[in-house]
Amino acid sequence: MRLTILGGGGFRVPLVYGALLADRAEGRVTEVVLHDLDSARLSAVTRVLADQAAAVPGAPRVTATTDLDEALRGADFVFSAIRVGGLEGRAQDERVALAEGVLGQETVGAGGIAYGLRTVPVAVDIARRVARLAPDAWVINFTNPAGLVTEAMSRHLGDRVVGICDSPVGLGRRIARVLGVANPAEAWIDYAGLNHLGWVRGLRVGGRDELPRLLADPALLGSFEEGRLFGPDWLRALGAIPNEYLHYYYFNRETVSAYQRAERTRGAFLRDQQAAFYAEAGDPAAPALAAWERTRAEREATYMAENRESAGAGEREADDLSGGYEKVALALMRAIARDERTTLILNVRNGTTLAGLDAEAVVEVPCLVDANGAHPVAVDPLPGHATALVCAVKAVERQVLAAAATGSRTAAVTAFALHPLVDSVTVARRLVDGYTAVHPGLAYLR
Repeated sequence: MRLTILGGGGFRVPLVYGALLADRAEGRVTEVVLHDLDSARLSAVTRVLADQAAAVPGAPRVTATTDLDEALRGADFVFSAIRVGGLEGRAQDERVALAEGVLGQETVGAGGIAYGLRTVPVAVDIARRVARLAPDAWVINFTNPAGLVTEAMSRHLGDRVVGICDSPVGLGRRIARVLGVANPAEAWIDYAGLNHLGWVRGLRVGGRDELPRLLADPALLGSFEEGRLFGPDWLRALGAIPNEYLHYYYFNRETVSAYQRAERTRGAFLRDQQAAFYAEAGDPAAPALAAWERTRAEREATYMAENRESAGAGEREADDLSGGYEKVALALMRAIARDERTTLILNVRNGTTLAGLDAEAVVEVPCLVDANGAHPVAVDPLPGHATALVCAVKAVERQVLAAAATGSRTAAVTAFALHPLVDSVTVARRLVDGYTAVHPGLAYLR
């Protein structure tokens, strides 16, 4: 089976390859094609993968190319993990937003909109090429903003594109761990919303919902990441455990203030850190895998550091540094390729799953996955406050899609102005001006 990874020079590609190396079952991936526009990054990541495979008999063969059409032809699965504008683009997204006193995070608020406006046209081109060159391939979208990009691609690929994220998985794992669930894989996680905008409303083991026990115990609530981020009182008020990204909404002023005080933004930190890694890994005499592992440990330990600072949440626990999106991707691919039926929280078209959203809207909900793809499971309606936030953010996403499709500057301004974390039409206009000034990829907005 052939897997193509778009953004194949990306820093997290070794996580995916590591998961493939552990898969010894029949029908596994035997060929990996890496595609990237940056040949130096491709070379560095290829060296890391070679080190990973050195002691593994029958490791998937790896090839690399800068030719997109060549990479897509013959693919059974396509992982889309691109970053349009690179980490310098992410740093600029943060800087422009913070100068206006609003959030510049890469998937939430002004930064997420800017990133989406850059990324959607590229993702749509990829979707059209997949439809033409590899019509039977399944696309697994890692590219952020994941829900928005998946929806853009679904307009050309239908249900053959599925978006993934490790945040819901990590959240469910932490809740199960703190509740003492012996086998978290057997727990049913009642989760619903959009990507980076969802809530766990229940965690059922053997038919019994264990979440009320957690919500009733302030000490237990304060013992894990989300409890420290949001505070036990707020979680009890919500009656649910929010995805960690909702901290940007519920504690926006505190988070923006922490970002403004930071010596470097997250994007600037990763830009500088990864530049050092790629320079080191590009040296044929350097141990590429060791350099990658060292860089990754630092990257994970500093994840959402500003949020934890503003909440006084302390350092991340060791169990939360292990990633997880590559495991979701592998489980999804196995379920489709081998008809190994499973349940995963994924980004798929809504159908009739969440009230208040139309059938084509991409949502993040539990799905039953089999050889025919991912099928959203019926879930209870979200409470009014959550529905309102989901609908507001989906309206923003639709304006981003309209701007990308038509080149309308007015639609882009509307996207910023409608977002709950951008509180001024005047600021929205200045954001569009600021982003078009620093991103050549937004020159299409007129």
